[in-house]
Amino acid sequence: MATVHVVGAGLAGLAAAVRLVERGRRVVLYEAAQQAGGRCRSFFDRTLGRVIDNGNHLLLSGNRSALDYLRAIGAADSLIGPREASFPFVDLQSGARWVVRPNRGHLPYWIALPARRVPGTRLRSYLAAWRLARATPEQTVGDCLDPSDPLWRTFWDPLARSVLNTPPVAGSAHLLWAVFKESFVRGAVGCRPLIARDGLAASLVEPALELLRDRGAEIAFGHRLRAIERDERVRELDFAGRRVALEPDECVILAVPPGQAGALLPEIVVPEGSHAIVNGHFRLPQPVRLPGDGVLLGLIGGTAEWLFTRGEMVSLTVSAADALADEPAEAIAARLWRDTARALDLPPEPQPPARIVKERRATFAQTPAAVARRPGARTRWANLLLAGDWTATGLPATIEGAIRSGHQAAGLVR
Repeated sequence: MATVHVVGAGLAGLAAAVRLVERGRRVVLYEAAQQAGGRCRSFFDRTLGRVIDNGNHLLLSGNRSALDYLRAIGAADSLIGPREASFPFVDLQSGARWVVRPNRGHLPYWIALPARRVPGTRLRSYLAAWRLARATPEQTVGDCLDPSDPLWRTFWDPLARSVLNTPPVAGSAHLLWAVFKESFVRGAVGCRPLIARDGLAASLVEPALELLRDRGAEIAFGHRLRAIERDERVRELDFAGRRVALEPDECVILAVPPGQAGALLPEIVVPEGSHAIVNGHFRLPQPVRLPGDGVLLGLIGGTAEWLFTRGEMVSLTVSAADALADEPAEAIAARLWRDTARALDLPPEPQPPARIVKERRATFAQTPAAVARRPGARTRWANLLLAGDWTATGLPATIEGAIRSGHQAAGLVR
């Protein structure tokens, strides 16, 4: 049987490899690092004495591709979240607290009920979301929604900033609507927040590697692709210390970051520019519980947009954090701890052990101009396909987008 060579063991490459072995295909998976997962990984931190994730990744119950992938690798029960769709918020400046609670069903009557929406906001502020549905590819979130409306600060800005990892006034309205359509538009069934119970690797990476090995896939870590020999087809993959010649019926799925893909294949167009994400992790003396068994808390008026809890570990995320990433880790930790203490009503001193993780090129800058440069899965080479959250999935660069890209590429393998 012809081999499919998957280059890159991030979530896009893992999803493609899993889908292929499910179809009985022979797969070789190559990864430059010594572990899989890419930007979705876990590691043991000596400062905290705990396994932590490099960043906080939220899934929603409407993420069909991610949930299909988890079922395929036997990890569907590894996510936790509240029983109902609910998004608690706290305004760190005023102290106000509220919970956004979408209702069941497609008719969003929750926006008409003051108890379910952001205090002090009007019904028409929510109805403005339909401008996103009618947006042209060139329009930004700031073009469609009013930044002076109170709902911008308390809902749209933190939501769009975290979804797009781009300042919302510049972010693609099309991409934000794509997420909104598959989550909030479906009602509570599509937007229940979920996180990995035991970490990203335990949920999304390790079960996939185990399945691939069980199905006979070869996994080659420490293989950085240096060149792709090609004419009308890919003929050879040149790894450092290993050259792999392809048989006429073999094909390649290239699932590497956009910069690397562009360097290997100068003929293709890839998105330009990127934005950072900064994550802060704190180990508290005792576990923290959020109301309603929640797993996240929206933060308004602080440095971070979202706070996540898992046992005694508290993690915060700052998206589109290019300027913050230039600050020393100690200064960032102090700022994020102030947010945490206010949000959880904890003493401001002493600051508990902390770890700051900076992903300087976390995602491509998801502006309309960059989105227009996203290539499709097919290429000019008959046996070469692309996968990655930066390809034209129709979704932002998220876990759902990465996994969907892997599934798309696997589905195009002849």
